[in-house]
Amino acid sequence: MANINFCGLLAFTLVALSGVSALVAKDGHTGRLPAMGFNSWNAFQCDINEAVFLTAAENIKKLGLFDLGYNYVNIDDCWADLTLWRDNKTQRIIPDYKKFPDGISGTAKKVHEIGLKMGIYSDAGEKTCAGYPGSLYYEDVDAATFSDWGIDYLKYDNCYVPENWTDPYHWEQPFSDAPLDTDWGATLTAERYYRMRDALLKQKRVINYGLCDWGQALVETWGNATGMSWRLTGDIGPAWEKLAPIISFTQSKQEYSNFWGHNDMDMLEIGNGDLTQAEQRTHFGMWAVMKSPLFIGTPLDKISPFSLSILKNKDFINFNQDPHVGPPAKLYKLGNGQDRGWKWNETMPGEYWSGNSSKGMHVFVINGLNKTTTKRIEFSEVPGLKVGTLRFYRLWDMWKGKYLPGVYNRGVDVTLEAHDMAGYLLEPIWKA
Repeated sequence: MANINFCGLLAFTLVALSGVSALVAKDGHTGRLPAMGFNSWNAFQCDINEAVFLTAAENIKKLGLFDLGYNYVNIDDCWADLTLWRDNKTQRIIPDYKKFPDGISGTAKKVHEIGLKMGIYSDAGEKTCAGYPGSLYYEDVDAATFSDWGIDYLKYDNCYVPENWTDPYHWEQPFSDAPLDTDWGATLTAERYYRMRDALLKQKRVINYGLCDWGQALVETWGNATGMSWRLTGDIGPAWEKLAPIISFTQSKQEYSNFWGHNDMDMLEIGNGDLTQAEQRTHFGMWAVMKSPLFIGTPLDKISPFSLSILKNKDFINFNQDPHVGPPAKLYKLGNGQDRGWKWNETMPGEYWSGNSSKGMHVFVINGLNKTTTKRIEFSEVPGLKVGTLRFYRLWDMWKGKYLPGVYNRGVDVTLEAHDMAGYLLEPIWKA
């Protein structure tokens, strides 16, 4: 464990977790577990104003989501004044006062009065992805501004990077010809994110720092010592063709996620587009058990009862937010006869998963096929699960919130709709 002082004023701690150094917030709790809340981009993109965020905050409280852990209300891109950009004297970003009449600080104050936290967005380039002012070269000014405004979370994107800050390789092999001995933590991409980390750490206010570099420069290898979460892929969308590749790509990165640092699979699309009920279950369930941050991305004043029930599933949220078990669920069997050295298949994520929580061993299974099918969970294949002639288990269905009938000794057959998933807590019992 190493303590590192910045400006002689305050410190953060690097703690080794499973061989990875993790950045620990100075308040001892921010970022330890995956963040939960609301983000505006998926539903509103640039069509935002203060009312969007106050409505989200009010509904998080009204609908009982706050009690389950949803506590951030995050402004995404397009909040700044696109004409004025920065104050000539202070260099601070000027908010769009037509969208936020009392400024960002005024909106943050109102969100805080409701009892929630306020997040904001910026970019490690010269402009944001929508063309608003970025924070490259202005890290100290912007970090101080965000702190003064009462910001609690920063999503930090990766657009409009100038040539002198661009790496020769963005991706590891087999996606590029990058040398195998590349030190990704010494890249220009990493340095751009370190600059904002260091600026945030100079502030008295603790700000949850979410890296959004889309997986470039093997961010999972240095992201844990830089921020509290890191995006691994491009943007999500409300379709199975967008969800499946994210699950499949992230399944090979699970070793990097633990307390204080989390693979970010992007904001939730529950309630958006034409996702089937089965796809919404798999979307939320896999984001939860892979311990991704969980940011709602749909208008909460218009959400359907079904979609709301998915977002409020206590069993999956409890797995995601377990205060005693940090590692996520991990893939133990690809399924569907897949036998690949490289485990990324855009259309067919791995199907059989397991993981521990404070309550015990869980198993999860996905049907990646485009038709209803029956999957067999063989207990002897589940890592760490004790099996034997006289060892039986009761299975708690995490979606239905009740036990399956009977007890199980060798395994269980599960019939799933296309793109659906099941999740079970295995409770050991003895039966003569």
